[in-house]
Amino acid sequence: MNSNIESLYQIAQKKTRTIIGLMSGTSLDGLDVVLCEISDSGKNTQLRLKEFQTVPYSETIKAEIRKVFAKKTIDFQHLALLNEWIGNLHADIVLDCLQKWNVAPAEVDLIASHGQTVMHAPKIIHQQTQFPNATLQIGDGDHIAVSTGIITISDFRQKHVAAGGEGAPLAVYGDYYLFSSETENRIMLNLGGIGNFTYLPKNQNPEQVFVTDTGTGNTLIDAFVQLHFPEMSYDKDAQIARKGTINSDLLKALKNNSFFKTSFPKTTGPELFNLDYVQKAMIQSQTQQLVVEDVLATLTRFSAETAAEAILFAINQSNITAKECTVYVSGGGVHNPLLMEHLNELVASQFKNTNDLGISADAKEAILFAVLANETITGSPTDFGTKQGIPSVRMGKISFPD
Repeated sequence: MNSNIESLYQIAQKKTRTIIGLMSGTSLDGLDVVLCEISDSGKNTQLRLKEFQTVPYSETIKAEIRKVFAKKTIDFQHLALLNEWIGNLHADIVLDCLQKWNVAPAEVDLIASHGQTVMHAPKIIHQQTQFPNATLQIGDGDHIAVSTGIITISDFRQKHVAAGGEGAPLAVYGDYYLFSSETENRIMLNLGGIGNFTYLPKNQNPEQVFVTDTGTGNTLIDAFVQLHFPEMSYDKDAQIARKGTINSDLLKALKNNSFFKTSFPKTTGPELFNLDYVQKAMIQSQTQQLVVEDVLATLTRFSAETAAEAILFAINQSNITAKECTVYVSGGGVHNPLLMEHLNELVASQFKNTNDLGISADAKEAILFAVLANETITGSPTDFGTKQGIPSVRMGKISFPD
């Protein structure tokens, strides 16, 4: 037997597995690295977060990724080079973190690598009937496995697409395994670059679990800040937006897109929600003269309203009231107090942080990919029913160190 296959078999038989989860989102802030201990699988999954660190991307790294990120026309050679380069970069970051944490690579069973998304193209965006949904993450798993000596599971989104999904949101699987409750209906709202949520009914019936993207989370806010304040990467504590006034005409134009009229579930990305989108909305609403503060105030409200409307729709579809549901928020949007104030105003649910469930709001996505890797080698597919958007599959490609 191939020694790697034997090692994988032994890992699958262990009572507790040590798994590193890696996540880099559309905000391009950096790489989230978690070290977890995970036992069992599926609804019986038990997880303990041992270490967490976000390693910021340098401006050089961001610039290289942006040459291909969410662009229809690119230098194809640069994409190929980045695939290997990002893999090596992530491997180096893992090794640096392990050294800092005083953990030997041999003590780690698996690495779960999300990779770096550079293109998300579901049919709702590309609108070419002869082609399927598509998504692309780079940062080759073989490079991570060879450089670290650790079995690596990566490229999770392709199985989701192959089985009829859009490649996102994948959080639904880990959300269901980790956060389902017998005592409360929960919405796990992630406010990353793109907003998405998972609805978890307290009856824990997987066929009633619901997931969708809501639209932009922080993407437009961050991009507009970076355009006008190159030294800043985001609107810290909404200090700029708070100085502005929401413009109703611009807000209406921003919401005037077929994405918001499309039935759930649906996914999106910066391929749609980008600075061109904002510029077109400003032209449509004749608001080109607005000061930066007013635009940011409006963009923040835009993210809040579209998330709130999606949440309320899901709650109504589930025949419960907003007060009968608790919303647990994670992602960078947690740190935007103005965005959170808008959400609290718009949705009459109790809002909490995933920290209240013992999971860091900043580490949650990386943790969820560690859970997906655990399912790859130990789990059985959960039957989420026949509804669109949540295929009942295990995901990830396995890369061996040699």
